[in-house]
Amino acid sequence: MGDQNTGKLNLLLTELGDTRLVSSRWLRVHDYSNSLVARYVSSGWLVSPARGVYMRKGGRLQWEGVIRSLQVGEGMPLHVGGRFALGLQGHEHYLRLGDVGTVTLYGPGRPPGWLCKLPLAQRVEYLGKGAFDLPPVSFTVEVSEAELSDQGLAWHQAAPGADALVCSTPERAMLELCDGVSDAALVYEVDALMQAMTTLRPQRVGLMLRHCRSIKAKRLFLALADRHRHAWLSHVPMDGVDLGRGKRALVPSGRLHPAYQITLPGDLDEHLA
Repeated sequence: MGDQNTGKLNLLLTELGDTRLVSSRWLRVHDYSNSLVARYVSSGWLVSPARGVYMRKGGRLQWEGVIRSLQVGEGMPLHVGGRFALGLQGHEHYLRLGDVGTVTLYGPGRPPGWLCKLPLAQRVEYLGKGAFDLPPVSFTVEVSEAELSDQGLAWHQAAPGADALVCSTPERAMLELCDGVSDAALVYEVDALMQAMTTLRPQRVGLMLRHCRSIKAKRLFLALADRHRHAWLSHVPMDGVDLGRGKRALVPSGRLHPAYQITLPGDLDEHLA
């Protein structure tokens, strides 16, 4: 192998490290021809865990490295949000059994097809753009914490030594979860989570409420926060927050919350641990 190709291989292996992946698209953009990639595979430097994507031979296929590869390597504004983000941040014991193994992704564009074909221990679920009207941010290593904070996002390490990933902060993740509520069982789950949300930041909550397009999510979030009498709720700036008009029937035969005009199950207290 010539010196130039050896240098390109070394650059690629450095990019991959132990847990990253690169797509065929990324390789083309960075001037790695199909024949050169085929040579790397036949020489034992690369393996393809799914069609259209490559990793270093001997590397570890982990969900954190896969998501980092999407966010930073592929430049896709897909963030870890909702249920899985809350689990990462210490609330997994409030989540339904089994759901903590599903990585929930949000973003304006669908992830590549190879993602669901990877032999990961975790399932990855793409939940669309979500309920917010915020413009997407490019998740490069240069993106500032302030830029992410304005989106209700932050870098988060799932474990010591693991890749840092862009995840929803608890304020955004709770609204993302509220947006997906469709039955009483999900209300019980969100209510248990909300009980533990004693340290949410009121300014961040206000920002997320202003940019949330789901009336249901906002009313449910506020009604449950009020139900648990969280001290931060009275400090949330509500200027510009649209809560819509009329009543919202979230569950049949529920109890109407007087302030936020949304029906909640009448037996919420019985379902709290």
